[in-house]
Amino acid sequence: MNEAELNRLVNFFQTLSPARVVDMNRVYTEDAYFRDPFNEVTGIESIKHIFSEMFVRLHDPRFVITEKIAQENSAILIWDFDFRIKSLKPNLARRIHGLSHVRFAADGRVNYHRDYWDAAGELYEQFPLIGSVMRWLKKRNA
Repeated sequence: MNEAELNRLVNFFQTLSPARVVDMNRVYTEDAYFRDPFNEVTGIESIKHIFSEMFVRLHDPRFVITEKIAQENSAILIWDFDFRIKSLKPNLARRIHGLSHVRFAADGRVNYHRDYWDAAGELYEQFPLIGSVMRWLKKRNA
């Protein structure tokens, strides 16, 4: 992995759109692995499906990469993800802070992508019913 390959990935995510999802083959290998708090899949078509669904369920999803750390064939991307949920208070802007650990294949494309973020604190707490339970648990354990 070189600086140009890393910058290509950063640019891809910061300019992600439904039309760009079809171009994922340029930055991910056919057999790429992807995992986040809700999904664990292998294969570019499954990864494309996850990101396509993001645009179906969310208004204006946008990644902002705030920091990148690279070493040999892997990198850490620290990001903010801004969005609005279409089915729940669609005018309410939301943000998740997280990071992605990616590894690059010999051809410079991503073959491993794992996202780390706090699903309980940054997402579930915002939902009416489960949010009150999560906030209560947090207070109780503090």
